[in-house]
Amino acid sequence: MRNVEIYAGPKARAHLREYGLRPQDIRVVPAAAGGPKGLVLNPLDRYIFGRWLAQSDQVVHVVGASIGAWRMACACLPDPGAALAQLAEDYITQRYPHRPGKLPEAEVVSQIFGAKIVQRLGGALGQAVLSSPRYRLHVFTSHGRRLLHRPGRMRAAIGYLGAYLSNAASRRALGIWLERVVFSDPRDELPFPLADFRSQRVALNEGNLAPAILASCTIPFALQAVQDVPGAPPGTYWDGGITDYHLHLNYSAMSEGLVLYPHFQPRIVPGWLDKAWHKRHRASGHLDNLVVLSPHPGFVERLPNGKLPDRQDFRDLRDDDVGRERIWRVALAESTRLAEDFARVVERGGPIDAQPLP
Repeated sequence: MRNVEIYAGPKARAHLREYGLRPQDIRVVPAAAGGPKGLVLNPLDRYIFGRWLAQSDQVVHVVGASIGAWRMACACLPDPGAALAQLAEDYITQRYPHRPGKLPEAEVVSQIFGAKIVQRLGGALGQAVLSSPRYRLHVFTSHGRRLLHRPGRMRAAIGYLGAYLSNAASRRALGIWLERVVFSDPRDELPFPLADFRSQRVALNEGNLAPAILASCTIPFALQAVQDVPGAPPGTYWDGGITDYHLHLNYSAMSEGLVLYPHFQPRIVPGWLDKAWHKRHRASGHLDNLVVLSPHPGFVERLPNGKLPDRQDFRDLRDDDVGRERIWRVALAESTRLAEDFARVVERGGPIDAQPLP
């Protein structure tokens, strides 16, 4: 395949060599934080949820942090293909009033972004997400502790400095400043434990679905932290990617099935603050049953500016929304090749020789 690559842990590689990849094999689909990078996965998401997984009937847990949480909520709607296509359009066309040359104020971004989440996932649509016959949504957020427990720009700046230094010592030490709070479909628990990091679980309901997804998308300083999500421990909630950037979780503890991970890179980075610590990017035993679909480097080189869309585009093109939208639309259109490659492989059936996870 020239556009998408398949990586897998040892257990998953053996399964793929014997059986190939079948929709009935999948029990979990994670979706990473990463902002605009997720746009290149949109056609793949639409194929997986709109056509491929529809050929099976088992319960599938969909797990998301930051924009990944919004992606997975869309996957739970009755027409996931249409909902995911709308998400891509909403994400590309987002605009925020600001002074020329300046970034928009966090309050403005939160108001506009939050209103869009309510529009797409509130009311009857939220009810549909939570009553999906197939999918169980789990939204990952980061709940502030100590200085990060309550709002304040100076408190946040000092708190995140403390979080950075603690995380440098060890990932578990990050729990001094932040804990993982997962808002979960109450019908079924996650099929794997969350013992790797300080964690709490909260039941998703119609009253906290949109606030939880907004909280999970709340990049520190770019958006306002979300306060006191209904039904959850009181305090300040931040982007789920801070504690769980790529959702490096203990999937191997599942009793059956595979984890299918459409991702924008083959490596699974545990938390956002771990990006600088390359030793933490290596595959662990937790990922033995994981299958990763990621863009081929040659595909990325053919995208505008030779890279995936990213948050830097917001900064570099802050006064040129038309230009930013144009390059993001090109990237989205090109990304149909990822879905086409994957579809050819799974529809022909037969063994798959996946690469080992790096």
